[in-house]
Amino acid sequence: MPERRVTVAAPEGLHARPAAQFVKAVADSGAAVTIGRPAGGDPVDARSILAVLTLDVRQGEEVVLRADGTGAVAALERLAGLLAGAVPEGEAGDG
Repeated sequence: MPERRVTVAAPEGLHARPAAQFVKAVADSGAAVTIGRPAGGDPVDARSILAVLTLDVRQGEEVVLRADGTGAVAALERLAGLLAGAVPEGEAGDG
């Protein structure tokens, strides 16, 4: 299962709007994606806004994304870019 480690760039971390954009992008990807911390804890389903918010990820923290299914590698690249701030706001679910 492919994975990517990424540092969260959003000033509010994975809360509110950035979390909602991330979860929407995951759902739009069609891949089964999990997100978790690199040092412990079980990864959570990245399609669940509540699960993502519960991680309480802050700006500058690293997360691990794992994906399975058709387009998993492309989905990881897109999602990692979103979390790292490389995807402009409003384009997270496009494509």
